[in-house]
Amino acid sequence: MEKPGAKKLEFALSSTMDSVAEIEAAAEKLAADAGIDEDARFGFTMAVREAAVNAVLHGNEYDPAKKVRASFENTGKSLVISIADQGPGLDPDKIPDPLAPENLLRGTGRGIFLIRSFMDEVHFRQIHPGTEVTLVKYLSPAAAT
Repeated sequence: MEKPGAKKLEFALSSTMDSVAEIEAAAEKLAADAGIDEDARFGFTMAVREAAVNAVLHGNEYDPAKKVRASFENTGKSLVISIADQGPGLDPDKIPDPLAPENLLRGTGRGIFLIRSFMDEVHFRQIHPGTEVTLVKYLSPAAAT
């Protein structure tokens, strides 16, 4: 994945935390190979990890019969990561705002909040069964070369 436009890396993994670590490692490598600086790489990798945790925990509910699918691509202009689960689906508009006073001590909504904070674009799509989230991080001209 060192060259922009390189073939997309795709894989399907079990619904385990080990799979989350594998997805996180692939994201770290993609960002490093793209020349993203350490601070931005940290946020990028955290966002991908949160999306993977959501797929395993909330989407597939650790069901070993359900897979998490992940794809990674450097288009030359951006890094594009898609993570899909086989769960019942998710409506991101129904997730409580974690910054609202009544939700500050609740544990829901923080992952998606972090994802949106660190990525340039976040798209949710229902895939029946499941949800696919696509994360896009723009590359600066220096990082894209």
